[in-house]
Amino acid sequence: MDIALTVAGFFIGFVVGLTGMGGGALMTPVLVLFFGIPPLAAVSSDLVVSAIMKPVGGLVHLRRGTVDLSLVKWLCIGSVPTAFCGVLVSRALGNSGDVQQITKIALGVALLIAAGGLIYRAYLGMVAHARHIAGGFTGDLPEATPIQVRPVPTMIVGALGGLIVGMTSVGSGSLIIIALLCLYPALSPGRLVGTDLVQAVPLVVSAAIGHLLFGDFQLDLTTALLLGCLPGVYLGARMSAYAPGGI
Repeated sequence: MDIALTVAGFFIGFVVGLTGMGGGALMTPVLVLFFGIPPLAAVSSDLVVSAIMKPVGGLVHLRRGTVDLSLVKWLCIGSVPTAFCGVLVSRALGNSGDVQQITKIALGVALLIAAGGLIYRAYLGMVAHARHIAGGFTGDLPEATPIQVRPVPTMIVGALGGLIVGMTSVGSGSLIIIALLCLYPALSPGRLVGTDLVQAVPLVVSAAIGHLLFGDFQLDLTTALLLGCLPGVYLGARMSAYAPGGI
């Protein structure tokens, strides 16, 4: 068993628990670029790991009450079926060599979108903090007011996110959390992370089942990652209660 994989899994799990982001956006590129794992196997193993890892962080947030279950419901209505369809699309596009190349291209596009979303999220955080300071307040940003759920846009976000996750494993946290931030800017940081982690569970489970059925994941790779990811995501989720909202 590769200890380096376990160490990498721990740090990635910690980031996921702390921010709700980074499962696919960090793990899949790390597996492909630093460990030489074939893209399709990296996507498949990442999804299986996320399907087991994210409930750990999600449970911490559920116990803390930092989850908007109405948002979770509408996101999952859109994301669960399209996540499985994303696996079918990636397999229907060609033979094994073609699939690897298409997966690599789709992964790159998804990562670029996620990077743009992260920059936008940071910008929104700086704007909110500047307004907070301009109003004469100090310390952490206050908890946001309750939100009014918008079912149709939320389902569309879930559907698009699910399709991308099924094909690339990227987006269950990094893309969807950015979309939630744009749709619901009043959502507090803690509830944003908690809601994103919980909605990602059925999403990645659906995509993971699709990849398991096609047999394109590696058990030894998945096991090594899980040994690091599980304690990492638990610790990160616990730490998120004390992290500043800008994270």
